[in-house]
Amino acid sequence: MNALERRPLGRTGVDVSVVGLGTWQLGGDWGDVSDGDAAAVLGAALDAGVTLLDTADVYGDGLSERRIRDTLAARPERPFVATKAGRRADPLTAEQFTPENLRAWVDRSRRNLGVDTLDLVQLHCPPPAVYADRRVHDTLGRLVDEKVIAAYGVSVETVAEGLTALEYPGVQSIQVILNVFRRKPLEELLPAAAAARVGVLARVPLASGLLTGRYDESTTFPPDDHRSYNRHGEAFDVGETFSGVPFEVGVRAAREVAEIAGDTPTAAFALRWVIDQPGVTSVIPGARNVAQVRGNVAAAALPPLTRTQLDDLERVYDEHVRAHVHDRW
Repeated sequence: MNALERRPLGRTGVDVSVVGLGTWQLGGDWGDVSDGDAAAVLGAALDAGVTLLDTADVYGDGLSERRIRDTLAARPERPFVATKAGRRADPLTAEQFTPENLRAWVDRSRRNLGVDTLDLVQLHCPPPAVYADRRVHDTLGRLVDEKVIAAYGVSVETVAEGLTALEYPGVQSIQVILNVFRRKPLEELLPAAAAARVGVLARVPLASGLLTGRYDESTTFPPDDHRSYNRHGEAFDVGETFSGVPFEVGVRAAREVAEIAGDTPTAAFALRWVIDQPGVTSVIPGARNVAQVRGNVAAAALPPLTRTQLDDLERVYDEHVRAHVHDRW
């Protein structure tokens, strides 16, 4: 196994690779991924030195978690597996986040992943009121005390939700959308998390593939891919799809990013930007095949971006993207 740079995940006492693997793709909503392809993606990530896998109980109704379990059963290493809970609530209201439901969701993930103690459970973008619900934090704290989970954190849609979560000392990590097209967390959230010694996991770092530079205005996606059915937030927060940037706007902006990247693959360049941001613990891009895994991991070996490149990326954001996303999330 190769060695990747590792950083402390908050106050958990665990160091994780600066490039992790998001496994939404291995559960659903990105078109079909076979069992064999999923195993190959997980194996390639582990072989490349990735020590952080991020999943959720609703990715394929637990399929992503079970695929991780099956892959790890045949391997000697034990990576850090972060899962998420809360989106199984029906209806998705704050009232559903009872001690009984939280415990049931956590127990289901323990079964899916085949472990007694979950490494990290993150509240999965729940209704905003949940982040400030003392009873929810108390319940998660008890699960830590009982060693049902080793630590808990939150996954947020907005900077404001993240700042609310930081008011509770049990929170060990914040997962937030952060990429070249979603820069608002840099202003307040990342500095506040660093001051509180809370880990930051940067999700959707490639803006649902826009920042690979492979798409143009004619690109289409399968009907069961969220990039087809959630472009306007029909199924969940529109910020999860193309980071909330209108597709055509994102394609044009991504062309300029590719020009700034020059000979460096655009995806790795965009991931390096995230890794370089102060306060980021790990960036967690997804992958549907082994080549994408290797391309993502390559970002860790790139040199930091130059001042000129950083300024040029900020200009692209200001000219094309800021008006669409900055004040919303």
